[in-house]
Amino acid sequence: MNAALPHRLAAEACGGILLAATVVGSGIMGAQLAAGNSGVALLANTGATVAILVVLISLFARVSGAHFNPAVTLVMALLRRMTWAAALAYVPVQVAGCCVGAMLAHAMFDLPLLQISTHIRSGPAQFASEIVATCGLLLVVLGHRRERDAPWLVALWIGAAYWFTASTSFANPAITVARALTDTFAGIRPADAPAFIAAQLIGATIATGLSWLLFERTKRRARPSRRGSVKPSCAPAMPATVD
Repeated sequence: MNAALPHRLAAEACGGILLAATVVGSGIMGAQLAAGNSGVALLANTGATVAILVVLISLFARVSGAHFNPAVTLVMALLRRMTWAAALAYVPVQVAGCCVGAMLAHAMFDLPLLQISTHIRSGPAQFASEIVATCGLLLVVLGHRRERDAPWLVALWIGAAYWFTASTSFANPAITVARALTDTFAGIRPADAPAFIAAQLIGATIATGLSWLLFERTKRRARPSRRGSVKPSCAPAMPATVD
């Protein structure tokens, strides 16, 4: 990841726009075609999200790391895999990109560009779900071993978490803000968004500790011995994402 910061920010902005447009737009299309069957709508939403994650991470990983997610970016800064100056530049770009993506989805479906969601998502189950979803996502980001695996591993985790979590796995503060600005299938009430973001940051913090326990200690044990032999390493590759 040797691109200059402006190029990296452009990649994060483009990725955020396309990711949010896909999440919101596929929710709109799914709801329109499902004729009131929310399961069918969620299935369409899941498939589109999984597909776009694979595409976006594959395209932008070598430019910006393909985070598109403030939780991922802040963990990368904590682990010194990027500077805090770059991280603090990434976050507002990610949020702005996702918000623009939500409005782009509205434009493509001839809906009012500016909306406020009325979709209630609150309660302990939703909070716990976001902790699990974000923790799992960050473990995938920090623990994958080969760069080429990242797009599919991240996408498959999010796709699975859409179905096994009560919150349908937002796992991304930028997407959460954007989804508060759409009164469609993917929306979340602005009043519920802060709890989601807090849960996501808690999940990211837990994942950071678990990654050290599970991956970094293994990496240290895999260093060459005094005789010059090299033990097999299970250390993760430099993360190439995420959603």
